[in-house]
Amino acid sequence: MTNRLLRLPLLVAVALFAATTLVACGGTGEPPTKHGDSEGSYIQAGPLIYQVQMSRELNPANVEDAEYLQGLAATTPRLAGDEEWFGVWLRVQNATKQAHVSANDFKIVDTTGAVYTPTALPATNPFAYQAVSVRSQDVVQPVQPDPESAAGSGPINGTMLLFKLRTSVYANRPLELEITPPNGGSPSSVVLDL
Repeated sequence: MTNRLLRLPLLVAVALFAATTLVACGGTGEPPTKHGDSEGSYIQAGPLIYQVQMSRELNPANVEDAEYLQGLAATTPRLAGDEEWFGVWLRVQNATKQAHVSANDFKIVDTTGAVYTPTALPATNPFAYQAVSVRSQDVVQPVQPDPESAAGSGPINGTMLLFKLRTSVYANRPLELEITPPNGGSPSSVVLDL
């Protein structure tokens, strides 16, 4: 019994070290990379870490999906018969000691090289991704979206980029989301689960 009591502090120390390592690496135990093979990967683009929480087709006739599309400009062309709305929900984390602006240059690329860019949503849409200054790691919540916001406290925990895709993308998978850092440089990418 004495040996078990002596081992307890060692086990606690090992557990704390493991937990600290997981938090420092975004929760996976591995450092962020420039390319992720699936959603959920932690992708480094510039000084910030991005994670695709989810991606999926949006149905404007669905009550939930209609709220994601809230505020689309009246001048936005209607969907053609071979097009669909597609949402990509992102979480952005700052693991540095100073604030940094999140990326504003995204594109989806399919295997044929077709490129899709986001359709703008207004800042009044609580789920819309906006490039913002992400606070440094020495504050309580160095993430976007704010965990207290509708996007940060909902089931997805991310803000959404809205794309208009051709339905032919289903034949041209995998799709990759490219994220170019605000200060330039080569884009980072993640394969979307489409």
